[in-house]
Amino acid sequence: MNHGLFDLQVNGFAGVDFQRPEISRADLERAAEALRRHQTTGILLTLITDTIDALAAQLERVERFRADSASLQEMIAGYHIEGPYLLPELGYHGAHDPRKMKAPDRAEFDRLQRSAGGRIRLMTLAPEWPGSPDFIRHLVANGVTASIGHSNADDRAIDAAVAAGLRMCTHVGNGVPQQMHRHENIIQRVLARDELTAVFIPDGTHLPPGVLRNFVRAKPRAKVLFTTDCMAAAGAPPGRYTVGHIEVEAGTDGVVREPGKPNFAGSSLAMDAAVANIRQFLGWTEDEAVRACGDAVRAALNL
Repeated sequence: MNHGLFDLQVNGFAGVDFQRPEISRADLERAAEALRRHQTTGILLTLITDTIDALAAQLERVERFRADSASLQEMIAGYHIEGPYLLPELGYHGAHDPRKMKAPDRAEFDRLQRSAGGRIRLMTLAPEWPGSPDFIRHLVANGVTASIGHSNADDRAIDAAVAAGLRMCTHVGNGVPQQMHRHENIIQRVLARDELTAVFIPDGTHLPPGVLRNFVRAKPRAKVLFTTDCMAAAGAPPGRYTVGHIEVEAGTDGVVREPGKPNFAGSSLAMDAAVANIRQFLGWTEDEAVRACGDAVRAALNL
């Protein structure tokens, strides 16, 4: 049954940056309406690396707006926290601020989960940090899906994380350096793990179509999902936007970059376009593409 598309990684939409402290309820409702126009009926509102104080304050702010709005309750199924427990090394930290990255802390997570009204559903982390297995067990015990991303974990660290309950891989093939060893690299390690569900960004830019085909073939079909990892430029014209403290530029080609830098900083993809790309790039049927951008995502997150 098609309940509409569901995006597990949305940093902003229609000119609205979900990380900005001055965000209003009207901003969020405008973004929600624009998402619906792109056939997206639910999201995980995503916040990237920042201080715990700033993340907690933003979660509380969004929760207040959500409590007063049927539209937002319907659209925002929960939260995806991407950081600060990521790898601060060049290439792996991506557009996130490496100075704010650190080892995971259960008490910090508990504080964020209270601020989120218990609605953190997904957390991306680099499991090579000390204490990660214990932290992952704590996430799972609290109904949160643990996902590896912005990481260079070796097989031993991945083994320990999977045993602790790690179940997902965030934007596979991205959040990694431009050049790596051809065999000993994090992409090969996570693609080889049939226990892990891989999430891909099918915009044709984060992963060229041929690369996406190869990566998808490496996974059992039931372990493949898609996201946009979109930010404020999605559903909006080209120009300058923000992702939290970072200023980015969306070109006429739809690619979002930090000005003067080659790395991507989120996408301007919308989920309906993702479905069309999956059909074109992978040869999937409409039903297959819609499921991997909708009900299969909900099921993987136990929503």
